[in-house]
Amino acid sequence: MSHSSSPAATLGYVHSVETFGLVDGPGVRYVLFLQGCRMRCRYCHNPETWAFSQENAQTPREAFDAAYRYHNYWKNNGGLTVSGGEPLLQIDFLTELFRLAKQKGVHTALDTCGQPFTAEGPFYEKFRELMQYTDLVLLDIKEWDSARHKALTGHPNENILALAQWLSDHGKPFWVRHVLVPGLTDDEAALRATGAFLKTLRTVERVEVLPYHTLGLFKWEKLGIPYTLADAPTPTAEEVRRAETLLGIPHPDDADPA
Repeated sequence: MSHSSSPAATLGYVHSVETFGLVDGPGVRYVLFLQGCRMRCRYCHNPETWAFSQENAQTPREAFDAAYRYHNYWKNNGGLTVSGGEPLLQIDFLTELFRLAKQKGVHTALDTCGQPFTAEGPFYEKFRELMQYTDLVLLDIKEWDSARHKALTGHPNENILALAQWLSDHGKPFWVRHVLVPGLTDDEAALRATGAFLKTLRTVERVEVLPYHTLGLFKWEKLGIPYTLADAPTPTAEEVRRAETLLGIPHPDDADPA
């Protein structure tokens, strides 16, 4: 009997780590960035993670042990987040890593764009197992309209919205993130439709608007990839607030309804 698929043989290809992450889940996080992504988002700030580079291979045990060295900093609400790239493309490694984390009582968060999700075939069975060890999902909803989503990322979004619905139907807590690019992902009707959809979901704990920035531009230039949004402005505080209102994000200081 072959043991090639045993946990010890399941390698993960790691791009980098952030030992004291403060934005990718609750509390202080150890964030593991994996290689490989099928999306080609026009504003991606980690284009170097697109390729399935295999230089930094680790077993789940090696990756977890490296993370767990920092557990004293996590206190009661921190933990381990896996991002990318797209972690679901390395689902076997991810599942075993999170299983090891839960054995130690570590909070686990998956940061995903949802693109690999399907409710069919072997992926779905693996995904259901992964969710047993996942405490929180951070899900990007980049654009409501599927045609515009494809123009933005190279892929349609029906399965991504289906993933959001699945998380709600199965009682899995998740946060939703939307990158706001003026003139590209700030369409009023699309934001309203997204907000209306999110209100139908039972387990959305937080909705975040992330302002577009060009901090990753130098990476595109280094890789020799044409960057098509160099002239796109960073949204103003007012534009971010407008998007939050359209998405239905409440503001404690709102004096009267928008």
